[in-house]
Amino acid sequence: MYDINDTIVAISSPPAGARAIVRITGPDTLGICEQIFSPAVSSIVHPRLNRGPSSIAPRLIAGSIAIDNELEIDAHLYVFLAPHSYTGDDVAEIHIYASASVIEALVDNVLNNKKLKTQTCPEQSRGHSKLRMAGPGEFTARAYLNGKLDLSQAEAVNEIVVSSNTYQLAAAEKLLSGRLAETTAKVRSAIMDCLSLLEAGLDFSDEDIEFITRQQAVERLIEIMDQLEQLISGSISYESVIDLPAVGIAGAPNAGKSSLLNKLLGQQRSIVSDQCKTTRDVLTGELLLAHCRCVLFDCAGLTRSSMLVPRCSILDELAQNAAIEALQSASVVLFCVDVSKSNWLEDVAIRKLINPNGVIPVATKSDLHSEKVLVNRLAALNELFSAEFLPVSVKTGAGLENLRDAIDKKLLEKFEIPRESGIALMVRHKQILTLAIDNISETINELKAGNDEVAATMLRAAYQALSDIEQQHVDEQILDRIFSRFCIGK
Repeated sequence: MYDINDTIVAISSPPAGARAIVRITGPDTLGICEQIFSPAVSSIVHPRLNRGPSSIAPRLIAGSIAIDNELEIDAHLYVFLAPHSYTGDDVAEIHIYASASVIEALVDNVLNNKKLKTQTCPEQSRGHSKLRMAGPGEFTARAYLNGKLDLSQAEAVNEIVVSSNTYQLAAAEKLLSGRLAETTAKVRSAIMDCLSLLEAGLDFSDEDIEFITRQQAVERLIEIMDQLEQLISGSISYESVIDLPAVGIAGAPNAGKSSLLNKLLGQQRSIVSDQCKTTRDVLTGELLLAHCRCVLFDCAGLTRSSMLVPRCSILDELAQNAAIEALQSASVVLFCVDVSKSNWLEDVAIRKLINPNGVIPVATKSDLHSEKVLVNRLAALNELFSAEFLPVSVKTGAGLENLRDAIDKKLLEKFEIPRESGIALMVRHKQILTLAIDNISETINELKAGNDEVAATMLRAAYQALSDIEQQHVDEQILDRIFSRFCIGK
């Protein structure tokens, strides 16, 4: 799958950025840099340099890079020497400000330059080395294969890159910290201690020597099982914070929903009209808040079925069904009521169609009344709906920041994440921990039944299951599945 003797190259910066980063790692990294970068890399970073503590700090070289045989441009070269680099091999990063076509030409020059392909650095090469484009996640895979990261930390790298909100990032950072592997390593050690005593007793069973009683073993295993159960119950469910939460805007036709959507998103995403039922489809946009991002959507105005116009009843019914379905799956719903309306009987009926959880009552068009009248209208709304309405005006912008804060706070309540404690667990980790708990439970049952040999077998299975957290002997299919989700260059 991954040949760590190869030298790999990839663009590791996002395509939209002004600065591009081309990353190289492998045994021939310094030799490649010597050919394409000026001044000579060997004058600053000698291949025979003592790779002790003094080589931990990266080398930064300002100079120029050869894009092809005719073009050179200014660049900065960062060199990280093995074994103190991210991958465990020599790593070089070329930082340049250039267009995408120039960056592609540079990578092409590195990969197809015959001199680079044939000339290797004898001091650095480890047997046969091939220069090629990196695969998805191969830099992080190499860090794992070289023992720089355990597998759960390697998984965290990708989640940090693709994180869409503060909570997902925090969970990924907890995973990257290595606390999961550290915790399970302690549990594995306790299991191995107990297993060793059980197996020693089996070895000396003919001599009637008992290293640990069955009751003592059961008590130890109950403590271990409790630790694993607490690890699961007190953990961050990583998958629960991956997807962007959805925030829907609901209300009667012409309640100002489309205008509110456009104003919050800062773009003309929805058609605004005084005519009722302008919006029929579910319209969405991404809203950036203080702590996370969310999908904000507007859908058809809700009505009571008796108010549908006969000649449009089929279209209206389809739009209504789509709106209700979308709102039922939303994390938060902004229930909009036009505060300037003469009565709110229709709005009362509509409110019953919306899931009561996660609703933020919003009084729209608050600019149409004087402050004194608005206070009275809000009091009437609050009493009618038994809820505290937040007045907003798309026209003046009044109340919009308060609304954004309210959405952010409501979403915060939806993310059940321990902020200070708790270890981030992905589905794979929970499955492993659950399997280990089941095996320990079976071990206890077998010990109580006097089946010491079976108990030892089950306990060894629990130990092996926990070892899979770090995957010290992982097969290639698992690695392929994990690292194929990564971006190239990471």
